[in-house]
Amino acid sequence: MNSVASHKFSARTQLSAFLMAGTMLSAPVMAQEVAPPTVPAPAPEATPTATTVQSITVVGNQRLEAQTILSYLRLRVGQTYDRATLDQALKDLAATELFKDFQITDNSGALQIQVTENPVINRVILEGNKRLKEDKIRPEIKLAPRQIFTRSKVRADVARIIELYKRQGRFAATVEPKMVSLDQNRVDVVFEINEGPKSKVRQINIIGNEKFGDGDLKDEMATKESGLLTILSSNTSYDPDRLAYDQQKLRLFYLANGYADFRVISAVAELTSNKQDFIITYVIEEGERYKFGDVNVKSELRDFQPEMLQKLLPMKKDDWYDAKLVEDTVESLSETAGLFGYAFADINPEFRRDPETRTMQITFNVAESPRTYVERIDVNGNTLTHDKVVRREFRLNEGDAFNSFGIKRTENRLNSLGYFQENLEIERKEGSAPDRIVLETNVEEKPTGELSLSAGFSSIENFLLQASIRQRNFRGLGQQLQASVNYSSYSKSIELGFTEPYLFDRNISVGGSVYRRDLNSFNFINNDRRTTFQQVTTGFQLNAGVPLTEFMSFFARYSLNYDDVTLDRGLYYFGGQCDPFVAGRYLCDAIGTRTTSLVGYTIAYDDRDNRLRPTRGQSLSLSQDFAGLGGSVKYVRTRANASKHFNLGSRFILNLSAEGGYIYPFGGRPTPTSDKVRLTDRFFLGEPQMRGFDIRGVGPRVIRYGVDNSDPANPKVITDGGDRGQIDDALGGRAYYQGRLELDIPLGTGAKELGLRPSIFLDVGSVFSVKRPTLTTLASFTDPADGLTKNLCRNSTTGGITFGTLGAPVDHDNNPATPPVPQTAYTNCPDGTTSNLSPFEERFFGDTWMPRVSIGAGVNWNSPFGPFRIDFAYALRKEEGDDTKRFSFNVGTQF
Repeated sequence: MNSVASHKFSARTQLSAFLMAGTMLSAPVMAQEVAPPTVPAPAPEATPTATTVQSITVVGNQRLEAQTILSYLRLRVGQTYDRATLDQALKDLAATELFKDFQITDNSGALQIQVTENPVINRVILEGNKRLKEDKIRPEIKLAPRQIFTRSKVRADVARIIELYKRQGRFAATVEPKMVSLDQNRVDVVFEINEGPKSKVRQINIIGNEKFGDGDLKDEMATKESGLLTILSSNTSYDPDRLAYDQQKLRLFYLANGYADFRVISAVAELTSNKQDFIITYVIEEGERYKFGDVNVKSELRDFQPEMLQKLLPMKKDDWYDAKLVEDTVESLSETAGLFGYAFADINPEFRRDPETRTMQITFNVAESPRTYVERIDVNGNTLTHDKVVRREFRLNEGDAFNSFGIKRTENRLNSLGYFQENLEIERKEGSAPDRIVLETNVEEKPTGELSLSAGFSSIENFLLQASIRQRNFRGLGQQLQASVNYSSYSKSIELGFTEPYLFDRNISVGGSVYRRDLNSFNFINNDRRTTFQQVTTGFQLNAGVPLTEFMSFFARYSLNYDDVTLDRGLYYFGGQCDPFVAGRYLCDAIGTRTTSLVGYTIAYDDRDNRLRPTRGQSLSLSQDFAGLGGSVKYVRTRANASKHFNLGSRFILNLSAEGGYIYPFGGRPTPTSDKVRLTDRFFLGEPQMRGFDIRGVGPRVIRYGVDNSDPANPKVITDGGDRGQIDDALGGRAYYQGRLELDIPLGTGAKELGLRPSIFLDVGSVFSVKRPTLTTLASFTDPADGLTKNLCRNSTTGGITFGTLGAPVDHDNNPATPPVPQTAYTNCPDGTTSNLSPFEERFFGDTWMPRVSIGAGVNWNSPFGPFRIDFAYALRKEEGDDTKRFSFNVGTQF
C-alpha cells in the first residue's frame, strides 16, 4: 500500500497584515476580511528518504503561463527532493508576490502546484487629499491600472504618500489602504488619506547663549515659532532642511560678531505626542570673541600689487573679527581680478588664530592664474525668445578678454528685461584651454503676455474699470505691443502702442502710439466732488532712442495733439457765453480748441541694477519739449529728474529722488487777462505725486467765499467754520520742484509671500509762478435807508447787475382784519432779469516757491484682485489755501 505525502501551504492575503508585518510605517493600515498569511508546517512524509520528481503540473493559473511559474522554482523533473526542497519552493512562490494562495501537493513524486493569482488593479483611487492635489501624488506612487496587485508596491506607496505630507509639514498624516474586490479577479485600490493639521514649531529653546539673547538669535533663524505675530508666515512649520539651514545661520551670525570658536553642539527636534507640534532645542557653545590681527595680501598676479590692495581692504587691525567681511573681501578681490581678465583667480584667505591674544591674523593669497578669454557663449532654455534677444544684452563677445564688470552688467540687463526668472546668473565654465572660458546662460522663461480685466475703487478716481492687453516679448523678438482701455467716473482713455527695441538688429529703438483721453478735472467743495472742466485729447506720438554710452541714452519724440476744453453749458454758461460770475474768469479763459505740435528729446543716465525693482544705482534724465512746430500753442517745457537707490543691508532699500520743471511760453496771451501758459499745460502737484495733500492740492488756487453784508460797515467772509469755499480751483504753475526720501522696510517671509512692501517717506515740493488772475467779487448789503437786504440780479439781455425788487406784502392768515406783512428783503428780480446772485469774494492763494513738507507711511500689496496702495501722511508744512489729506488708497490700477 502506497503512502501519499502532501505538502500544502495556503497564503490568503489580508492587506493590513502584510503591510504591518515587517515594515514600520507611521500610518495604520486596514483591509478587507481575508485570512492572514500562514505557513503551516508541512505534513510528515511517509518515507524519510529523498524522492525523485516524476512530474510537475500547475493548476489554477489564468494569466500566467505554467512555464513562467515553473521558472520561479528550482524544482525540475528527475531531480531528487526532500522536505527542505519543497519548503524552498514555497518560499520562492511567496517571493514573487504574484499569488494570494498557493500550495504544493506531493503524490509519490508527482508534484502538483495549485495557485490562485493576485488580482489585477482596475483603479487606484485617492480620497481625503485636499492640501496635496492628485497631480502631486500620482507621479510618486507605483500602483497603476492594469498592473498586478502586490503587497510591496502598496507598502511603498503608503510610505511615499506619507513622506510627501511630511515635506509639507504634516507629520500627523495617515494613509489607510483598502481593496475593493471586483469580478474577473480585479480590484480597486483605495488610499484613504487623513491629512491632519500642519505640524507647527511650538517652541525654540536655545541653551548655552550668554552674549546674545534668545530673541536676537531667533531673529536670525528662518524657522519661526507659531503665534499671533507669525500667523501669516509659512516658516512656522517644521522642515528638517530648514533646521540645518538655521544652524548655519547661527554660525554665520556668531562669526560675523567675532566669535570664531562658536559651534552648535546639538540640534534636536522633538515631535509632541499628538504629532501636531515640534519643540526644537539647540545646544551651543559661544567661545571667546576675537579681533583682527595683521591683515596682509600676497599676490602672484602681475597686475595685482599687494601694497595697493592692502590699502583697499575694509578690515583694520584691532577691529572685531567679522567672517562675513572676510567673505565679502574675497568676493571683491575676485571681482577685481576679473576686471583684469582673470576669470578663475584663486584667492585663498589664510587664517592664523592666536587664542592667547584672541586675535585672528589673515593673509589673502592670490595665486597665479592665466588671463582668460571668452571662447564661447551658450544660451539654453529659451524656447520662445530668439537667441539674438539674449545675446544682444551681453556686454562681452566671443573672443573678448574676460571682464567681470561686463558679466555683472549683462546679468543686470537680462534681469531688467523681465522675460526670465529673477536673479538670473551667468555661469562660468572652463574652456578647451586654461586661458579659455565658456559663459553659459541657462534661462527660464516667464510669461510675458498680460491680459488684465479689473474693476476697483480709488480715492482719486472713485469706481473704475480697466482692460488692457500687453505683450512685452512679442514674437519672441523683444518687441512690445499693447492696447488699453480705462473708464472711470472722471477719466476715460483708449491707447494702442508698439515698440521695436532693436531696429534692423541695430541698437536703435523706435515706437509709436495713438490715443484718445477724456479727462474731467475736479475739486472738492465741502467734501463734495465737483467737475470743473473737461479736456478731450486726441493724438499720436512717435519716438526713437539710441545709446550714447553703456549707461547713457538719447531719446527723441514727436507728438501731435488736438485738445478740446469745455465747461458744462447748463452750469457755467449764461446768455450763450461762459459766465465768470459762476465759473470764474480763469476757467472761462481756458475753454476752446487748440492744436499742439510738439518735438522733444531726453538724455538719460541709468546704472541701476534692475529697472523694475532697483536696489542700488542711480538714474538721471533731462528732457525738453518744444511746442510750436505748427499748431496753436508755443512754449518750451524743461524737466529734470534724479534718483538714487541705496542698499542698506538686511533688505532695507533707501530711495532718494528729486525732480523739477519749468515752462517758458512764446507768443501772446490767449486772452488779455490770462497767463501766457494755458491752464491745461501747466504743472500741478498733489496726490498721488505728493502724499499728505489732496489731488492738485498744492500751489496757486482761487477760492470763492460767500459774503455776509448784513453789517455794511463790517462785511464778513463766510468760511463755514474752515471748510473750503463755494469754488476751489487749482491753477497750477509754470515751475515746480519735488523731492522724496523713502525707505522700504523688509518684512518676514510670510508677508513677503503675500506681496506686502511697507515704506516710510518724506515728501517735499511746490508749484508756483502764474500770473495773478483777475478776481471777481459781488456783494449785497443792507440798505441803511430802509433796513432791507438788497440782493443782486442779472439782466438776461445785457448781463448787467441790478438790485432785486421788494416783493408784495404777504397775507399769512388770510384775515381781512390783519394787514399783510411787508417783505424785508429785495428778493424778487425785476422784469428782464433771471436769477439772484449770492454775494461772494474770490481770493488768490499759494503762488510761492516755499516748500510744502509731509511725512507718512504706506504699504504696497500685490493683492489677488490687483495692486493696492495705502498711505497715511501728515503735512508738516503748508501754505494758506493748500488742500491737505491724511489718508489715501488706490485699488485696481497701477501706481
